[in-house]
Amino acid sequence: MMRKDLTILLSASGSPSMPGQLECFRRNGERNIRIVGMDMSDEPSARYLVDTFYQVPAASEKCYCDIVLDICKKEGIDIYFPNISAEVSAVALRLGEFEAIGTIVSIADQKAVEITNNKLSAYRFLKTRGIGVPDFYPVYSAKDFVKGCRKLGYPNRPVCLKITEESGSRGVRIIDAARNRYQIFAHEKPNSFFTSYDDMLSILSSTEALDEMMLVEYMSGNEYTVDLLADHGNILYMAGRENVVSMMSIAQESVVSKIDSAYEMCRKIVKALELDGNIGFDFMKDANGNPVLMDINPRITATVSVIAAAGVNLPYLRVKQLLGETLTECQIDYGTRLKRRYGEIYTNSKGELINI
Repeated sequence: MMRKDLTILLSASGSPSMPGQLECFRRNGERNIRIVGMDMSDEPSARYLVDTFYQVPAASEKCYCDIVLDICKKEGIDIYFPNISAEVSAVALRLGEFEAIGTIVSIADQKAVEITNNKLSAYRFLKTRGIGVPDFYPVYSAKDFVKGCRKLGYPNRPVCLKITEESGSRGVRIIDAARNRYQIFAHEKPNSFFTSYDDMLSILSSTEALDEMMLVEYMSGNEYTVDLLADHGNILYMAGRENVVSMMSIAQESVVSKIDSAYEMCRKIVKALELDGNIGFDFMKDANGNPVLMDINPRITATVSVIAAAGVNLPYLRVKQLLGETLTECQIDYGTRLKRRYGEIYTNSKGELINI
């Protein structure tokens, strides 16, 4: 049975992983969905991924929500999916204005967003609830960096430095005494996270205006992500995937798999924070293959399409949840694999699409 057509708004619609997310909405089997996309980039190919495209400023700009509200009014947006961590925080403060124009925003509770969008706040909250997190140390200065490295066991153990409110691998570096500057130069790919202790200390000492950061013990195994759909503290659907190959936080090869301990931790966190909507939990495997929680993302994740391929279309199920429609039973085909390969969009000097 075909249902009422919808218009949805997606931010970061020009990102490399967006084609898979778009397919989740378009190939839903129940209704036609018109997709309005917006992105900071003015690169012309982005407009050919979606039905209608808008270039917008950074989510950190004061005018951002005003511009998005205008887009929602103009395009008759039924549901708006924020896809950027900073955007989620900004939009959470103005939900009432979106509701007033008839646009549903897919977003978690404001308090939960504030906690999960800051890695340090999230770790502190989870620790008070008895939920296991790796050893960590807050960094507000170069001196804190030196103290934190010692406390976490450097140089005998590598450590990871993160800016607490960044995403997409921005502000992340791994400091490993086993890798000197030459080894990093000669043997690490240009997109490597590894850096030397001296280089990192020099960077932190070069300015007094540091972002809030934290050191955390480094895990050497593969990334493991759990994508789920929650309903105010209860999990409706959940599936995990091991990211066998990643490049700058985006999985290039991923296999759907289940790790019971990670699933159980997700249940505890979702309940403790009363999370709602699409949520992604990033784990890293330690030397023994056990998943250790790294990040909580209160939004759709970049590789959620492989979960849809395995039988659970989390983005579209969120649409049905927000509209109050009956949710369907889903079976997960563990072992489903994603392998990203390059595809091209060609545009001419005027920014017009070229078909070859």
